[in-house]
Amino acid sequence: MDLGLTSKRVLVTGGSHGLGEAIALSLAAEGCDTAICARDKSRVDAVVTKLQGYKVRTLGISADVFIAKDIDRVMDTVSEAWGGIDILVNNVGGGGRWGSVVVEETPEQVWMDVYTKNAMAAVRFTMRAIPCMRRQKWGRVVTISSLAGLEGSGRPWYSMAKTAEISLMKTLARNKDLSRDGITFNSIAPGAIMIPGTGWDKECKENPKTFAQFVDQHLPLGRPGSPQEVANVVAFICSDKASLINGAAIAVDGAEGLSY
Repeated sequence: MDLGLTSKRVLVTGGSHGLGEAIALSLAAEGCDTAICARDKSRVDAVVTKLQGYKVRTLGISADVFIAKDIDRVMDTVSEAWGGIDILVNNVGGGGRWGSVVVEETPEQVWMDVYTKNAMAAVRFTMRAIPCMRRQKWGRVVTISSLAGLEGSGRPWYSMAKTAEISLMKTLARNKDLSRDGITFNSIAPGAIMIPGTGWDKECKENPKTFAQFVDQHLPLGRPGSPQEVANVVAFICSDKASLINGAAIAVDGAEGLSY
């Protein structure tokens, strides 16, 4: 399917590995000029090399979203290079395994850090992207939330931050001025996704029996998802073929959420 995204200018935050990398590569494969940002410069450079294989314009920017000025620098860099962006994918986040399983023993700073890395990063990038999208009367903002934000599972600081991301997208989508300027705002809520070197991969290797029990009890498909399966949905949501989808929180979880 031709999604009609050729030459659209994209920024994927947290685009150096996992979901962000898969999303960036999928959009580049659709012909999008693709920029990514993340903290680790070596990882950013490695993904940019892959993106260049699609013969599109690319940018890789090292930045820390805990630093508001870094977010401004990312947006300024993309704007100066390309004149603005058409698609923003708020993917940067994390913290689902931070803190203690004993909630009251978890310092307040963990709550603040997880909220900043997820919800506030999405706010800051989105607020910087909107003026350009309004001027050109077209834009897509897609925020990668989590099943934890949709269903209230997981550690509360993470679930709270991810729910806030969904609420941000829904509230902006209901703003008539923004929607009638051709901008849509949607969130994607992945379930368990197998990403090398991260949570579920480590759980599988360190506690294989516990992981197998989780899969059997909570994953109707009998397996976790892959980053590419999430990226496929994001690419569609960014296209004009999904023009009526606005304010949605789309579970990409193989029905995992129905098991809770």
